[in-house]
Amino acid sequence: MTQTYDRTALFTLARNLLAGAGLPPEKAETVAELLIQTDEIGVTTHGISMVSYYLPELAKDLMTKEGEHEVLADNRVTLLWDGNYLPGHWVMTRALETCMARAAEYGMAAMAIRRSHHIGCLSALTRIAAEKGYVCYIATSDPSGQWVAPYGGCEPLLTPNPWAVGYPGKDHPVLIDTCASITTLSKVREHINSGTEFAHPWMLDGEGHATTDPTVINQQPKGSILPVGGADHGHKGFAMGLMVEMLTQALAGHGRVEAPTRWGANVFLQVMDPAAFGGHEAFVAQVAHLNEACRASRPIDPARPVRIPGDRAASAAERARREGIALPDEVLTRIRACAAEAGLAFPEPL
Repeated sequence: MTQTYDRTALFTLARNLLAGAGLPPEKAETVAELLIQTDEIGVTTHGISMVSYYLPELAKDLMTKEGEHEVLADNRVTLLWDGNYLPGHWVMTRALETCMARAAEYGMAAMAIRRSHHIGCLSALTRIAAEKGYVCYIATSDPSGQWVAPYGGCEPLLTPNPWAVGYPGKDHPVLIDTCASITTLSKVREHINSGTEFAHPWMLDGEGHATTDPTVINQQPKGSILPVGGADHGHKGFAMGLMVEMLTQALAGHGRVEAPTRWGANVFLQVMDPAAFGGHEAFVAQVAHLNEACRASRPIDPARPVRIPGDRAASAAERARREGIALPDEVLTRIRACAAEAGLAFPEPL
């Protein structure tokens, strides 16, 4: 079940909860804005829902409240930043601004970031660059996390290692957002919180048996999330996971070698300007042609025509503009509890 809420009301609640936990106004507003944008495109696992996970981090000083990121290397087209565990949405906003400016000047720019805090929904971030005409790739991992076993093993070692690509299209940006694991940690938490199992065997118990039970990650021996491809073809997701950890940790010169123990994010960000290659108009023409060819493909189920990644996000954003933001009960339960604890009124549904 879902209920629909006014955008401004949700933004104000998220901002006030974060500010009340000690985040300075500018950072609280930046994080709240991106969380609500994430809910607007329908990714409710990574929207205002994340406030319930960020507040304990702020209370324990595990998310840095004050200060700036540190520039460790700047070679114009390539950069290395230390995020100092600052709010990931705030760090990424500045990283995108920097890389877009460099891409406009040099054609492309790439950045590795070590020790940011959680950066949220990757589509919400790549969308920022794509709407300005850039191609944007983002990958992230958490060197402290161990949730996905290497293929053939049954001990969790890797994180889900999401990656995303956003690029301009004729009607709206194409937003490819996926990960090296068959499902996300947020989805696992969602199923645990709602007391439901997965429809397919996407988990691995501690003995190496595929299962639909999300709670195996809390059992001993600890279970794990299967890589993309599952028990049959998981070598593909395993390889993808290694690629993401290489880009985000090896290039950053910081990762599992240092064995950090706090929740954080290492990031690889690349921005490209189509104008520096075959030209922006030619780029959009090629994308539009392929998109329409895919959408025109005869569907297996006539009621479910072929969609392009980003179609659903664009539809959700339009619906949110017309009707408000829809949030599921599982999210509402946690955020209501946060508001009650902070002494803040929870907005009434529309």
